[in-house]
Amino acid sequence: MAGVLVLLCCLSAAAAELRLYTEDYRPFSYLEEGRPSGMAVAVVEELIRRTGEAARIELVPWTRGYHQVRQQADTALFSTVRTPAREPLFHWVGPIARGHTRFYSLKESGVRVANLDDVRQLGTLAVPKQWYSYELLREQQMENLYGVPTPQDMLRMFRHGRVKLLLANNLTLDGMLAEQGMHAGQLQEQFDLMPNDSYIAFSRQTDLERVARWQRALDEMRRDGSLERIYRQWFPSADDEALAELLRVD
Repeated sequence: MAGVLVLLCCLSAAAAELRLYTEDYRPFSYLEEGRPSGMAVAVVEELIRRTGEAARIELVPWTRGYHQVRQQADTALFSTVRTPAREPLFHWVGPIARGHTRFYSLKESGVRVANLDDVRQLGTLAVPKQWYSYELLREQQMENLYGVPTPQDMLRMFRHGRVKLLLANNLTLDGMLAEQGMHAGQLQEQFDLMPNDSYIAFSRQTDLERVARWQRALDEMRRDGSLERIYRQWFPSADDEALAELLRVD
């Protein structure tokens, strides 16, 4: 009888639906005609197909998804930048994208900054509180750092001249600007704060074999060219060197 109960428990665990949370963060993830779409969504949907998982993707505010995955088994959050501070909080599958977090200014402003000391001299720096870059800058004791609720709040402040610098992932910059009626031609690149690799972050309570199955499926996508095809579809001008690193299988 005990053996039967153990078997039933194992079957129940194997059948547990995986809930995958993502946010409105173009072009990685967004709603199109009521359905999740985007580069990261396309990767995750292919991984669901390859692993045969019972899974569903939900678009939610970042803070809600982050909280759920910290608390519940069989949950994951994407796209999540992997940082030393976050390392022990999740099990990681990836990377699924590679970009750079960079400072930008308006060309017409004439602003030039070469390092964080220069940034400290330019008044308020608005960064979404949930972003990894906010965590990093807070650790750097950036006195002029101002946490805002969403990327849209940061963009509005930048567009209206309330802040002189914009901090953004180069892969998501175009989508963010478009929401505010802006384009990259209006901006001047400054310097890179850090490279960033985006992952699928699984809750610590999720079975390790499940996590390993997803990583194996992603590695297969690297080898057979599927990940590169999806990546180039969404980022046709992707940096070849960064892409080559992303596609390397250890």
